[in-house]
Amino acid sequence: MSKIYLVGGSVRDKLLHQPVADHDWVVVGATPDELLALGYQQVGKDFPVFLHPHTKEEYALARTERKSGRGYTGFICDFGKEITLEQDLIRRDLTINAIAMDEDGNIIDPYHGVDDIKHKILRHVSPAFREDPLRILRVARFAARFHQFGFTVAPQTLDLMKQMVLAGEVSYLTPERVWKETEKALLTSNPQIYFQVLEQCGALPLLFSSLDLTDNISDALKKSAILTDDLTIRFAVLCAQLSNKLAVEALCAKIKVPNNYIKVAVMVQQNRNNLEQVQTLTAEQIISLLNSIDVWRNPSHLEQLIIASQAFTKTTSFSQANYIKEAYKIANDVNVQQIISEGYTGKQIHFELQKRRIEALLNWI
Repeated sequence: MSKIYLVGGSVRDKLLHQPVADHDWVVVGATPDELLALGYQQVGKDFPVFLHPHTKEEYALARTERKSGRGYTGFICDFGKEITLEQDLIRRDLTINAIAMDEDGNIIDPYHGVDDIKHKILRHVSPAFREDPLRILRVARFAARFHQFGFTVAPQTLDLMKQMVLAGEVSYLTPERVWKETEKALLTSNPQIYFQVLEQCGALPLLFSSLDLTDNISDALKKSAILTDDLTIRFAVLCAQLSNKLAVEALCAKIKVPNNYIKVAVMVQQNRNNLEQVQTLTAEQIISLLNSIDVWRNPSHLEQLIIASQAFTKTTSFSQANYIKEAYKIANDVNVQQIISEGYTGKQIHFELQKRRIEALLNWI
């Protein structure tokens, strides 16, 4: 007779008293045909995952995995009816993700994940951890996500991650997967921890070439997570101290960062220093700054630049914000229709508009 268990992150989050977004189920002692006969719908090719006929939640057959190649895709799965729950759980990455709950609410915890939750430890379940380089990124992401609860990576797990990096496993991670995990890490309240863990195990220079994770960047990244939910700004803070535009674009190209992130990252890298000293700039330099971030067509760029720059300040106040906002308002109030009505045409309109904006700022300054 088959048995169904709630497993993985859904059990972990219940034990941490956190909201449970998705339920993960494992079915022990069943075959694909038996589940199909009950009305489940099969999805996935590598191993059978089924959608419940009513809830549409995912149910996976208990399975084991054997490494058959390099990277995180080279596995052979066995999902025979005889596979036990313990065999399924041992192939998981961390002990806190290898806990199950039966239909009566009883906890099944063969690898002491409950203890590790109590002691706030991220620990690998078994030596098989080293077979999947994606787990390096996942551990770093979990460290960022659960840092607020006091979780740290177990020294033995960090050592294993270092060994995997030295063995060249990181080179088998696809850019798309690196970005996906990075984006999830940026969502956390402590994204700096993700990059710190990758640095500790030696993966950071391989995945994020030219990125120097100084205390300044770490602090700014932490502060950016407090200031905004906009992930493009958080990512821009990470890239802000790269040497130039080409360095930002090279880093983004390596992990296939989406264009909307690249645009903000380049804008911040190019203009942050000018904003920080905006109160010393001339009227012409202020207009040049506003032109550079294309604020006339995209007013949101100004707020993005302000927040990213504010993340690097050590104080709560950022007087540059009010200064540049007022300057923008004054310059933006210059009436282009008035210029056109005076007979200016073509490029003359642009030049006259620039001139009058500078004059308006001169009067204000």
